[in-house]
Amino acid sequence: MLDFTSALYLGLRHPSRSLQPWAELTLGRPAALASPPGARSVAQRFCDLVGCESGTIVPSTLHLFWDLFDVLASERIAIYMDTCTYAIAKWGVERVAARGVPVRSFRHHDPTALTYRLEQDARRNLRPVVLADGLCPACGGPAPVADYLQISRRFGGYLVLDDTQALGILGYAPGPSAPYGKGGGGSLRWHNLDGPDVLLGSSLAKGFGVPVAVLTGSKQMVQRFEENSATRVHCSPPSIAVIHAAEHALAVNDDDGDPLRRRLAQLVRRFRERLRQTGMSASGGWFPVQTLKPILGNDTGRLHERLLRLGIRTVMHRAAEGQVPRLSFLITALHMRSEIDQCVAAVEHACALTHL
Repeated sequence: MLDFTSALYLGLRHPSRSLQPWAELTLGRPAALASPPGARSVAQRFCDLVGCESGTIVPSTLHLFWDLFDVLASERIAIYMDTCTYAIAKWGVERVAARGVPVRSFRHHDPTALTYRLEQDARRNLRPVVLADGLCPACGGPAPVADYLQISRRFGGYLVLDDTQALGILGYAPGPSAPYGKGGGGSLRWHNLDGPDVLLGSSLAKGFGVPVAVLTGSKQMVQRFEENSATRVHCSPPSIAVIHAAEHALAVNDDDGDPLRRRLAQLVRRFRERLRQTGMSASGGWFPVQTLKPILGNDTGRLHERLLRLGIRTVMHRAAEGQVPRLSFLITALHMRSEIDQCVAAVEHACALTHL
């Protein structure tokens, strides 16, 4: 069975033999009392990677966004959310919305729509918090982060990015030989931006293959988060094993990250080219989540089932813009070129069965 459902884009797996040993998994104390060994140094290394001043490690983006918007809401804020923002960040927004924080949405990747919303609310004297994904898994495109930041600054606001999809993939100096850029530092490196008014919430579970998250930003904002985070008091911190896996991920990224990203880009290009040769196409651009565009006469559910019978596992999901089901192929650096060819041949064969 060929699997195209894994979001471990760089293929990092972290077997136990590759990690530093640990004498205990947890200290039995919340992070508010004591950080697990290695957590501070890992957070700082990720700050250096993504281009921020300070950072803190948390168990997941659910913990991160659950607290972050609550912390920001100690000011008089309003939240402006890109319509395609990932669900977990939205859950954090919904928490403070229930407490009366105004929330507005604006059209996906549309700075003009954001400006219009902010101008409408300018007289309310609320500090805007602009929220978006740094890299959209639905369309495969990077957000217009420079525009969002410029607009946010014009109104004295914060920019919050869920950079989960970009971390480990995007980096500095993108070009023909390095479509994703170099370093894997994510959206700020890709756009060559920084500033004390930017906060990144990123899971390492995609590009780096580690089930943990990091909040990065200015020293003042990260300290404010740590001092007021409820989950740092009431939930367990990341385990020491997970922290060692994050250390390992950073080491692999330093040594082999750029070759892995180049290989991934080549596989994505091969997938798209093979589809084009068969008369089909996918959305997603260079991003490793490739979503098959609708094929006349083919029901998505039946196509998904046929591919399973042909030994191809894919992701069937609802499209971001509606309720129409779509079929996506998640490509990783572990795939072989022959597997890409086999996958596309199976799609072509499954579609042909419709007309028999």
